[in-house]
This record gives sequence, structure tokens and C-alpha cells, in this order.
Amino acid sequence: MKTHKNKIYTKTGDSGQTSLIGGVRVEKYDPRIEACGTLDELNSFIGLIRDFALEQEVKKTLLSIQSHIFIIESVMAAASAEVLAGISVLREQDVEMLEHEIDRMNEQLPIQQYFILPGGHPTVSYCYIACTVCRRAERAIARSGRKEPENMLSLKYINRLSDYLFVLARFIAKELGIEENFWNPGK
Repeated sequence: MKTHKNKIYTKTGDSGQTSLIGGVRVEKYDPRIEACGTLDELNSFIGLIRDFALEQEVKKTLLSIQSHIFIIESVMAAASAEVLAGISVLREQDVEMLEHEIDRMNEQLPIQQYFILPGGHPTVSYCYIACTVCRRAERAIARSGRKEPENMLSLKYINRLSDYLFVLARFIAKELGIEENFWNPGK
């Protein structure tokens, strides 16, 4: 059996810089890198939710979302229009898939009249955390200032994804028989 050494470390980031797709070096605090880091965090939480999800349709959707997040990271990390032309990008149908899933789950939920306090079950809480991280990712993508159509569609997708994660939290709570706690500002 032949073994192959695959070193995970490159030492090229030791000075506080990293490479975009296409080889351009940028500071690790570059807005695109900040967005990619937040998207990585979001993807990890979505993987955690997928591990705990009960419904197969939800698991399938979450796996698709994880792939879409990697696509968005690639768009964010593309160093030039030429590099961007060679990578996968989101399609409008990907946003529509989220909307379809939001509607499918929402049909089974009571109408929300008050703010909901996160919690009640670990999986529900993970959904709310992922929703919060998703909103931070949206701000980071917007802050990057990139206005290419591919980036604008990524921004739209992430905006819809935060809605999906919020509804998913409610859906899983209902699925598990967890009562939602509504915020009462007078107490």
C-alpha cells in the first residue's frame, strides 16, 4: 500500500495574509475573508443541525444548503471576473428552493404574533444560533462591497437562508412537541 503525505499546513498564511482563488494575496481581515470565515461557521452549525434533524426532507435540504454555502464562499474568494467565470455559481432556482421549503414548513405552523425567545431544545437552539450567524454572514457579504450579479444573488440567498433557519427552528420545535416561548416585554 502506497502512502501519500498530504500536509494540511502550507505556512503561507503565517504573515497574516491568505490567497484568493486566482492567487491574489490579501490580508486575513479582508472583508471577503471575513465573509468566508462567517460562512464556514454557518456551514458548521448547519451540519450540526443536519445531524439532529428528524425529517428526511430537512436533512436533504440542509445538505444542499451546505453545498450552496461553499459556492458562495467560492464567489466571495474569486480574485477576478476571469476566475469567477470558471467557478460554479448559484442560480435563482436555489433561492426558490429555500422559499418552497419555508412555505412547506410554515403551512404546518401556527401564525406567529409575537417575538419568540430562542430555546426549548438543543436542536431548536442550534437553528436560532445558525440564523444569527447567517445574518452576520449577510452583513459581511454586504460589507465586502462586491456588486457582481453572482455576489448579489449570494446575498439574496443568504437573506432567504436566515428566514429558512428561523422557520426551521419553529418547525423542529413543533415536530418535537416543544412549546414556543413568546417574548412579553411587560414581564
